[in-house]
Amino acid sequence: MRSSLIHKKILITAGPTREYLDPVRYITNESSGKMGYALAETLHELGADVVLISGPVCLNSSFPEENITFVKTANEMYHACLKHFSSCDIAIFAAAVADYSPKLTSEEKIKKIDEACFLELKKNVDIAFEFGKVKTRFQQSVGFALETNDVLTNSKFKLEKKNFDLIVINSPTHNQGFGHDTNKVSILSKELYLDHFPLKSKKEVAVDIVQAIEEYSILNEATQKSLYNVIDYPKTV
Repeated sequence: MRSSLIHKKILITAGPTREYLDPVRYITNESSGKMGYALAETLHELGADVVLISGPVCLNSSFPEENITFVKTANEMYHACLKHFSSCDIAIFAAAVADYSPKLTSEEKIKKIDEACFLELKKNVDIAFEFGKVKTRFQQSVGFALETNDVLTNSKFKLEKKNFDLIVINSPTHNQGFGHDTNKVSILSKELYLDHFPLKSKKEVAVDIVQAIEEYSILNEATQKSLYNVIDYPKTV
């Protein structure tokens, strides 16, 4: 069956970011990028026009490298997304972007001198939030929530704050999330419909997410057509 996502322009972010203290040290997280790349591969196989913005990863992927923009920092990822967001139909924010970066950085390697070192951080741009503010009703936005407590409450807050249509929820537990080949997710829509899925390979999880996106996309297009047709034409006598 022909996918409704064929030829749709889809922007995906994947992997971690690195926030540098000096040329050789940085703050990062354990994101492998496997989930974002699995989504990119799945959507590419369906015939979608996928642009992948990737943080530093070490993966073997079937996704065409010419469609990947490699970045390192959160700021670089934001500016790479700026080039594509306005023209995309769907944006999937799967990257684990660092919330903070060092306030002061050194162009040379910081020497070990004192017994203690204090690090002051500044807040990074919230990429999904910024694009949520300018998203049109014709665009669809999908986010991820990695939560360790109050999972549903925190995920719902994130969905509303960042103007997501769907949010994929998971937890960093055994065989799930960062670094693993498997994941167990739930998908929450902005209408607060919640679907739970069992533990699966990330490739299988990507198929579930893409199916949810496709179903939501079809519903969204039908809604837009309905709104377009509700026009108060002048009555003829």
